[in-house]
Amino acid sequence: MRRLLIALLITLLPGLSAAQTLLPGQEPRTVAEGLEIGTSTSEIAITSDFHGADLTIFGAVTNTDSLLLAIGQYDVVVVLEGPRENATVRRKERVFGIWINTQSMTFETVPHSYSMSSSRMLDDVTTPLDLTDRGIGIDHIPLTPMGFLGNASNVGEFRDSFRRLQERGGLYVRDPSGVRFVSSNLFKASLRLPANIPNGVHIVRAYLFRSGKFITEKSVPLRVIKTGIEQTITDAAHEQPILYGLFAVFLAVVTGWGASVVFRKD
Repeated sequence: MRRLLIALLITLLPGLSAAQTLLPGQEPRTVAEGLEIGTSTSEIAITSDFHGADLTIFGAVTNTDSLLLAIGQYDVVVVLEGPRENATVRRKERVFGIWINTQSMTFETVPHSYSMSSSRMLDDVTTPLDLTDRGIGIDHIPLTPMGFLGNASNVGEFRDSFRRLQERGGLYVRDPSGVRFVSSNLFKASLRLPANIPNGVHIVRAYLFRSGKFITEKSVPLRVIKTGIEQTITDAAHEQPILYGLFAVFLAVVTGWGASVVFRKD
């Protein structure tokens, strides 16, 4: 009988422990929360006078726990991730009075641009380890070196330099208060698109956290395209490179000759 009671207690212990962690008035979760998002536009057109833009993302958290919602235990992080490509970082050093590139490191398939908004500071949303595992946030984007590393101790320095250069160029942007809950379970996020945003298909990702734990994520595509004369020039450069080069040389010659005629001194 004693062995039977011990076995029964061992079986019930996990359930009792879980019940003790519930807040007063809170019921055990039987259905996981869901996440839905939508963007103010599915396409961004880049024209000659494009100086950047703001993208608005609307979303809703479904199947929420009313008590956790009331005490602010839900957090949302929204990211606009640009097309991925290899990126090379070079180090310049002064050699015999001349600044030259002495070292370089190439990172494999990193987002060309990265704009992030969150309901609060990322360190307050979840642990740095969880952010690193999921690659959420500028400081946690996976930067994997390609090929021979040489001195592996320089990897961290090159990673910091890459992030610093991207932020300085406006391609990596973070806003720790860019996500706002407009009602009990509806939220709105604003993301800044820089003027030099790359062409191609971008991905809008939204991550939902509950009490510091990752719950789910949702993603939708966003196309960034050039229009007008910019698109014509880009297409010509890629589809007819020889003719494009000859035309560029001809245009340079005509422009130089014309300038010499206009500003010629008698």
